[in-house]
Amino acid sequence: MLDFSVLNSSFANPTWISIIYAFLLSFILGTALAVAYVRTFRGLSYSLNFLHGLVLLPIVIAIAMQAIGDNVARGIGMIGALSLLRFRTNVKDPRDMFFIFASLAVGLASGVHAYGIAILGTVCFILALTVLQKSPFAAGPQFDGLLRLNLSRSGQDQREVEGVLEKSCRHFALATIREMGQGERLDFSYQVRLKPRQTSAELVEELGRISSVRGLNFMNQESVIEV
Repeated sequence: MLDFSVLNSSFANPTWISIIYAFLLSFILGTALAVAYVRTFRGLSYSLNFLHGLVLLPIVIAIAMQAIGDNVARGIGMIGALSLLRFRTNVKDPRDMFFIFASLAVGLASGVHAYGIAILGTVCFILALTVLQKSPFAAGPQFDGLLRLNLSRSGQDQREVEGVLEKSCRHFALATIREMGQGERLDFSYQVRLKPRQTSAELVEELGRISSVRGLNFMNQESVIEV
């Protein structure tokens, strides 16, 4: 049976079991953050490498904190070692940055044996994500996928395509439009949200009946893991 009295051990003189607790808790809470990220993600794709980083980063930080302890010289040496690294990952979404900071905080708290703070902080973070996801002000239009096609340069053809979309989709939005074939044709990209009983195959089949439609491509959100 686990002895939880070791949770009160000193950070300066940790026991082996408290170190194991720190690494195990870092992994569990990092995994919880990764699961929360996937469940609350909005978009067509997410990065698997970023997802793995959310799980591994708390463990790495906990290892660093255990190695440093209360030794100032070790801390300065660790800063010097980390300064040799150059992180060139471009974080495009500010929300991803908050997940990175949460992962860092979990690793730091676990590494200094502040287990209660690590657990309570992770629970509060996930609860806040859940509230934001369910809140009406935070909910925007969600799309099932991205539809791409090209048409002859005719307003009538575009109106015919959008008529099919209005019949098959709960809502849709024109994402991009560009010229192709030296201006003779136009390439369209639509983000679409299908009606409950409508499938993407049926939508593609119906659009294919329009004579001028070429290059039909429907990218399902559920099938896209990493781009």
